[in-house]
Amino acid sequence: MRKISDWGNYPVIEAEVNGFDTTEQLKRQLEQPGEVIAFGNGRSYGDASLQNKILLTRRFNKFLSFDRETGELCCQAGVLLAEILDVFVPKGWFLPVTPGTKLITVGGAIAADVHGKNHHVDGSFGQHIRSMDVMRNDGSVVTCSPEENAEFFNVTVGGMGLSGIILNATFRLRKIETAYIREESVRAANLDEIMDGFEASDAWTYSVAWIDCLAKGDALGRSILMRGEHASESDLIEQAHRTKPLAVKKGLPLGIPVTFPNFALNPLSMKAFNFAYYNKTRPGTHAHVVDYNQFFYPLDAVDNWNRIYGKRGFTQYQFVIPKEAGREGMRKILTRITESGLGSFLAVLKLFGEQDSFMSFPMAGYTLALDFPISVKAMGLFRELDAMVADYGGRLYLAKDSRMDAAMFEKTYPNADEFRQAIAMLNEGGTRFASLQSKRIGITD
Repeated sequence: MRKISDWGNYPVIEAEVNGFDTTEQLKRQLEQPGEVIAFGNGRSYGDASLQNKILLTRRFNKFLSFDRETGELCCQAGVLLAEILDVFVPKGWFLPVTPGTKLITVGGAIAADVHGKNHHVDGSFGQHIRSMDVMRNDGSVVTCSPEENAEFFNVTVGGMGLSGIILNATFRLRKIETAYIREESVRAANLDEIMDGFEASDAWTYSVAWIDCLAKGDALGRSILMRGEHASESDLIEQAHRTKPLAVKKGLPLGIPVTFPNFALNPLSMKAFNFAYYNKTRPGTHAHVVDYNQFFYPLDAVDNWNRIYGKRGFTQYQFVIPKEAGREGMRKILTRITESGLGSFLAVLKLFGEQDSFMSFPMAGYTLALDFPISVKAMGLFRELDAMVADYGGRLYLAKDSRMDAAMFEKTYPNADEFRQAIAMLNEGGTRFASLQSKRIGITD
């Protein structure tokens, strides 16, 4: 037994924690009765990978095959995206989709069906999976793909680990010339400007915005839009980059050595940060060439950055609302957040493209993600925001959720009832896959 939590440090529980190196070890673990859930690298934010009994997947982390002509990679589910990048960027390959951290496992990326800055072009991670093997609760292994055992595949992608333990996956990497991104940053004075900016950036592969969620009045929604493309060798200016275009110089390690006191993050400190961050970018459009870590993973450069939120921990409130309701809905939701005084210094806005998946979070529309320290006031605000998101036809991201109730899940995920029935059928007999989240939102008993 040990204390364990996910990245938000909320909740913290005591659990029996076991790992495995082989499928035989895993099968023996699943022979034990009771409930269990897989735990990758602990980078989901709430309780989706927490349970009284947890199976760590990180030791199941081997590369199995790679096709140098097509970029097709097969690896075990415990491999980190960071490990894929370390091996394959120097060979001229990149991930097809990546979220804002590379410190997640392949299995976690599939279970949460993670999305990135290129969703409007390339969809979510699960849409790039060609096949995968999943161990069921009886120890049998199902090979599935969009064509083979497709119903099981659809329940597993975005299914938060409730259909079984993902063993391995095959997907195709993206060919690149350099380890750098050609980036443009654009300062937007308000919400209308940033939404205009997104809609004018359809031709860019990557786009994301940092948004000042404390700005009010005419400045509501002021933002910095960052859009990018993989740089070609001819885009590189510095000689050092031209000499080794696929090598990235590692920066000095940074870290948060202790957990901050709860009062460190307050409206004054967050307002000062947001003011400085917004004003560091001058008006207009500014071109840069940055390495892929700077563009995709700025927070990964700071170890244990979650400690800044204090001992109570934090949660990330991430929602998506349909594009047709985007301007009105985002304006009303942002206004309510600014009125609360509980805004975040880390707020990210993206525009999703179309996606029709069984249980995945994205839909064509705008998604906003904000970090909030855990507090009674914040929990009250979330209930208000839930009602607004639901009224606009949106939903919350299960990988970031730590407090949504069953009614909200049922109302906002159109396939919630079918998913619940599928998991009940798959859980018949022996070990049951369940998490604290799946119980809380009514997927499992």
